[in-house]
Amino acid sequence: MALTPESILSDLKNKKFSPVYFFQGEETYYIDMLTDYIEDNVLNETEKGFNQVVLYGRDVQMNEVLTNARRFPMMSERQVVIVKEAQNISDINKESGQKLLIDYLKNPVGSTVLVFAHKNKSLDKRKSLGKLIDKHAVALTTKKLYDNQVPSWIDGYLKAKGFKATTKAVQMLADSIGNDLERLANEVDKILINYKEKIDIDEAIVQKYVGISKDYNVFELQKALIAKDVIKANQIINYFDANEKKNPIIPIIAVLFSFYSKLLMVVGSKDRSERGLASALKVNPYFVKDYLVAARNYSPVQIINNIHYIKEADLKSKGINNASATDGQLLKELVYKLLH
Repeated sequence: MALTPESILSDLKNKKFSPVYFFQGEETYYIDMLTDYIEDNVLNETEKGFNQVVLYGRDVQMNEVLTNARRFPMMSERQVVIVKEAQNISDINKESGQKLLIDYLKNPVGSTVLVFAHKNKSLDKRKSLGKLIDKHAVALTTKKLYDNQVPSWIDGYLKAKGFKATTKAVQMLADSIGNDLERLANEVDKILINYKEKIDIDEAIVQKYVGISKDYNVFELQKALIAKDVIKANQIINYFDANEKKNPIIPIIAVLFSFYSKLLMVVGSKDRSERGLASALKVNPYFVKDYLVAARNYSPVQIINNIHYIKEADLKSKGINNASATDGQLLKELVYKLLH
């Protein structure tokens, strides 16, 4: 069975420790969560003074890491050696450094908990070191969530803390923040710190504490586009233009691309039932009616053209084929094309 962040954390909480942990990949939230738990909880405060070492990859080579790992604990059952930013160890991708780590993996010191926090990159699992890490270490490779997985993650994060949220509140957070789990966790925590009782989080609470405007956000822009409400859409775009730092263009484009891509699936689907469409689109059934309304308001040709316009705007927002238009101007042009 594949390891998950939750299963690893559960073992740690039950004091089931392994000699080597290797956390790697694109999603740094889980790497930080597990590394921080080990740093804070494996040893007590008295033991940490002599038996906990935190190294940074940019400052060490593999031999120094393993020299620390081979020490024996003083007045403690175990010692902890943590390598943060392990992707920056100068010889981790060289044969010399990899050989040293391979030798250690084959015969680790049982009284040491050695942790590698290898962020944003992953070792090649086809090579010897990658294979041995999977075999001899507690290994986790993290990936960024897909956009359609974010609402479920928010739900789970809230439930773990004893809270619930309305479907719309969850979607507002997902649309406004995207799949940056660290930022999502921070924003949710910013909400929860205001409530001792376990309340249901609704959209008004999200608007109040996360700083999302009640009337001018990407969620409301999508609703205006669904209804082809030109006046409302333009009001929102003008607000975005006047508050550019709080409403960056790339996440807005990502939401619009996701919406029209799913809408194209709707118009091509034989099963127009709410359950069937929710399954096909991987969205909460609550939102299926919005797609059905949009399917009546946009022809297949319009939807295909709109996806093209969004891709064009995405390139321009990244400086490609852009004749010095601002992000606000790009959004105004895009919304005009989407509606007409």
